[in-house]
Amino acid sequence: NSEDVRCKCICPPYKDHSGHIYNKNVSQKDCDCLHVVEPMPVPGPDVEAYCLRCECKYEERSSVTIKVSSVILLG
Repeated sequence: NSEDVRCKCICPPYKDHSGHIYNKNVSQKDCDCLHVVEPMPVPGPDVEAYCLRCECKYEERSSVTIKVSSVILLG
């Protein structure tokens, strides 16, 4: 697969939970805390507050371009 996609959520510390980075292969429309953060580290009533603190970004990269660039640089 020449296109690698993922959603990356960076969640800062919240109450007694340490910060964490979550990655998951999901579509761009599902790139949010509720679809990516698993297992959810906080109980039901705190989920919304926890998710509001998380920053989620959809990322796309081309493996072929990375491999070709590496060969050129190393060659």
